[in-house]
Amino acid sequence: MLSRVANSVYWMCRYIERAENVARFISVNLNLLLDLPLEEGHQWQPLIAITGDREQFDQKYASCTQEHVIKFLTFDKDYPNSIISCLQSARENARSVQEIISSEMWEQLNRFYIEVKEAENSGFAQNEPHKFFQMIKMRGHMFTGLLYSTMSHGEAWHFARMGLMLERADKISRILDVKYFMLLPSAEYVGAPYDNIQWAAVLKSVSGHDMYRKRFHRITPTQVVEFLLLDSEFPRSIRHCLSKALSSLRKISGSLQGTSRNRAEKILGRLQADLDYTDIEEVLGFGLHEYLDSLQARLNLVAEEISSIFFRPVPVETELSAQQ
Repeated sequence: MLSRVANSVYWMCRYIERAENVARFISVNLNLLLDLPLEEGHQWQPLIAITGDREQFDQKYASCTQEHVIKFLTFDKDYPNSIISCLQSARENARSVQEIISSEMWEQLNRFYIEVKEAENSGFAQNEPHKFFQMIKMRGHMFTGLLYSTMSHGEAWHFARMGLMLERADKISRILDVKYFMLLPSAEYVGAPYDNIQWAAVLKSVSGHDMYRKRFHRITPTQVVEFLLLDSEFPRSIRHCLSKALSSLRKISGSLQGTSRNRAEKILGRLQADLDYTDIEEVLGFGLHEYLDSLQARLNLVAEEISSIFFRPVPVETELSAQQ
């Protein structure tokens, strides 16, 4: 019973957060490109590069145009991390645990899925992409709000929050990587007006612009990275997300005899400690891209250990493919 419910709510929330953050990837790109004079391939290629799924993209699409990339990341049912695939997987997981989640959560998720399907048929996403992806983000916010306010905060809820926070931390790191890849074609933009405009777009894409400006007087690359990576209070910073994920993991481990101090908790605890005791100078000295790449690898290891401890005997790969 634990494995089925825990598995379903954990992946339900990971998929919802993943769908929302794919929309954020595309939104930040759309915003950056308003002021960044690059050729079309350079504009959209970074979004495919950071997914790690370039080979799958190339099998179906001849070039990295806006139309092709948005179709692949949003509506491609054969691509398991597209928005529509994530929502379908989240919906199937939610359907299997309707006795655990609230009726409001189920209704919101079902409505979310239907709206995205209708948007594909109407051409809304291609004709008004800014509005469409803003809608995706707001629907994600609504589901998260219902998770916090209408579901009992017991063991299943902690699995749900842990999945959501791990997914969010990973995707925030990848949004920062979008910025890194966008600068690769021409380092001359670093420190230029274009650079500041792009960092502002990154903040807006993670709903962090207002909170950042309340804390800092002006936008600088160092402070933006510090805010999104190391801030302990902003709810979308990586450090904050991992703190909440670790808190839920400890709650779960403490409630199950013989599972306390498991390997997942140790790995996540070390990662959290690293973020608690590092500073932005160390991060930038190591190299932002290299630091984010290492962080993503460690997050993947945490997810693998969580699956191994709590969701076996179903392998991670089998579980993922079964829910597409």
